[in-house]
Amino acid sequence: MGDIGYSQVKSQLDLSAFDPLVPARLASVTSVTPTQGELLIPAKVAPKDDRPLNHLLFALKHEGVNLQLLSQALRKIPAQEMLAAICESPTGVYIRAACFLWEAFNKQELKGAPVITGPMVNLFDPKKYITGPSIRNAKWRVNFNGLGSLDYCVTVERTTRINSLLESNILQKANEFLSELGGAASDRAMSWAYLSETKSSFEIEHETPSATKSEAFVELLKKAHLTTQLDEEYLVGLQNTAITNPLDRAVNYRHQQNWLSSPLRGAAGVTYIPPPPEIVNDLMKGLVDFANTAPKQIDPLIAAAIVSFGFVFIHPFMDGNGRLSRFLFHHALCQSGALKNGLLLPVSIAMKRNEDLYLAALKSFSEPARKRWEVIWIDGDEYQMAFKSDDSLYRYWNATACVEFGLEMAKQALEKDLREETEFLAKYDLIYRAIDGQYDVRGKDLNTLILACMEQNGKLSANRRKKFTTTVPEEIFNAIEVEYAKVVG
Repeated sequence: MGDIGYSQVKSQLDLSAFDPLVPARLASVTSVTPTQGELLIPAKVAPKDDRPLNHLLFALKHEGVNLQLLSQALRKIPAQEMLAAICESPTGVYIRAACFLWEAFNKQELKGAPVITGPMVNLFDPKKYITGPSIRNAKWRVNFNGLGSLDYCVTVERTTRINSLLESNILQKANEFLSELGGAASDRAMSWAYLSETKSSFEIEHETPSATKSEAFVELLKKAHLTTQLDEEYLVGLQNTAITNPLDRAVNYRHQQNWLSSPLRGAAGVTYIPPPPEIVNDLMKGLVDFANTAPKQIDPLIAAAIVSFGFVFIHPFMDGNGRLSRFLFHHALCQSGALKNGLLLPVSIAMKRNEDLYLAALKSFSEPARKRWEVIWIDGDEYQMAFKSDDSLYRYWNATACVEFGLEMAKQALEKDLREETEFLAKYDLIYRAIDGQYDVRGKDLNTLILACMEQNGKLSANRRKKFTTTVPEEIFNAIEVEYAKVVG
């Protein structure tokens, strides 16, 4: 079996783009056959020769739109070859799409092309991809309907899991759930959500926040509901709020190279390298433009996942990127108007519980990106780093795994974390009212004992009873256990 389509073009033109997730291969099959890891192609369907343009047109038809690879390949194909192909087939859907992209990536016009007539065609098939608003190109009669713009665009495939999660209407259910709780219970649930989201966001970074850091991050989360457009100045202000060490506070996007590392020594310990500082401003402009418009144009949870992961992949600051990326998830949901003011889905709790899945989503981009850097360890934390690709690596990326993860975490945050905590608080209230109505106990002591009883599945240990023996009569310990059994039973 031989590689064809995108894989063939990548090899033939020596491109630094990521390998196709599902490569197309020539095989002894009678029709195009998708399998778990590859797309099997019969000889009668394969390109007639090895010219890169023919393989690109085949790939656009059978493999979908890979902007990262297309941007690199189309810059290496001469204008005369594109013109010859469009003159030969002026109504062809895929050559029209290729010509449209050629002009965009080469920043020049294909002069002498025939006048294109016929119906408009979408660049991204809405049945296969999550798409954005359509922008018409009259010359090639192509609708650009990607997620973002040709300056910064991600792709999200419509997997079975993504379609199922979208159909579950997570945000609508979150609003309904909080409305059903009523004012007081809703306020208590949200107080828990803000504090727990803060704790989990720090725990993801293996850090236990001080009271000052926790307060700073809670205040940051509350700003998500402000209708503020993102820009460099605003993001710098948020970074300064999230970072308590004044020496780590930024004044603008970074002008230095940063990287993430593991405990391993030397180059092997460098696990991810964000884009070089000279292209950070341009990449952030593309991401910020998307973040300011997409939450009201596409499903807000999809926009939130793209913005959150896109931010952490660019890593525009020297510190605080992880916390800010998770803030931006909430910011996108709030800016969409799909969540009631003050409502927060504690997605970081779900992320912390599913750290292996979070890491897998990050690695879907970070691992292949790391391979495009040459790293030489000099000494200590001094490295020589050389980027062996171009900005298309960070400008066009496949966000399918990240979106699937983000949707799943939002679902768990609502159906598991918020519901479980709300049920816990409701049971606590019932027990508290029952005991407080029968006995005269200090509120602080009663609170501690009820929580201890609930956490220990209805039992107060001998040690716990001994600790309160001077202030709480023995019958109250027993009464708390009895009330717990009534409520839970």
